[in-house]
Amino acid sequence: MPKFTQVDVFTDELTRGNPLAVVHGADGLSDERMAAFASWTNLSETTFLLEPSDPAADYRVRIFTPHGELPFAGHPTLGSARAWLAAGGVPKAGHLVQECGAGLVRVRRDGDRLAFAAPPLRRGGPVDDADLAAVKRGLHLGDADVLDARWADNGPGWVALLLRDAATVLAIEPDFGALGSFKVGVAGAQPTGSDTAFEVRAFSDVVEDPVTGSLNAALGQWLIGDGIAPESYVAAQGTRLGRRGRVHVERDGDDVWVGGETVVGIRGEVDLW
Repeated sequence: MPKFTQVDVFTDELTRGNPLAVVHGADGLSDERMAAFASWTNLSETTFLLEPSDPAADYRVRIFTPHGELPFAGHPTLGSARAWLAAGGVPKAGHLVQECGAGLVRVRRDGDRLAFAAPPLRRGGPVDDADLAAVKRGLHLGDADVLDARWADNGPGWVALLLRDAATVLAIEPDFGALGSFKVGVAGAQPTGSDTAFEVRAFSDVVEDPVTGSLNAALGQWLIGDGIAPESYVAAQGTRLGRRGRVHVERDGDDVWVGGETVVGIRGEVDLW
């Protein structure tokens, strides 16, 4: 019977991050069965670990939300890596290489912290006026609240907004009906002297995501690249949901690395066959 692991990601304390369900040894499991199990767990993502098809990869992962499959997502990348290592996985090189729908993603270890190299954007650049107006209506934001907006799509399809400050981020009461199909991430700078640089929130599929690696990856590429953020910073996410997510973002050469602590909370077996 395949192993099952549940990991809390972007936290050093169980229940304070973003949980991920991981099914090991999922080769041979049908797409329909994967999708049904992901819907049943009702977590933001459930992953399935398989043998890699690329010889450079340590493992292959398929990532499902309750509503469909994603080519890439950040907290499932770190949580899957933690589950694979905890189950006895040994990387072929000094770092892990994950194969997913977005290609090969490098994952490095720094003590108890794992970090992935942010993949290139599938879509970037400015958000047109009509789309931005729809997003602002859905978040009840005025023109003065939004400093800038960019497409930040590295798989899930994020639209990212830089807001005037962290307080504006935390005050948002989203209207998911008005947001429609938009997946929206917002960031605002924390007050001077705070232990984090930015407050981040993410809204998609009629829910708020507790802590979001893919969004923070795209935000890091944008904010560091444009000189808005320093070369290394920590973002807070999940505050309004009672979580304490901490996302460590760092540019190293041409790469932006996105990392955090991970905690294994559940180990067992799952009967999906």
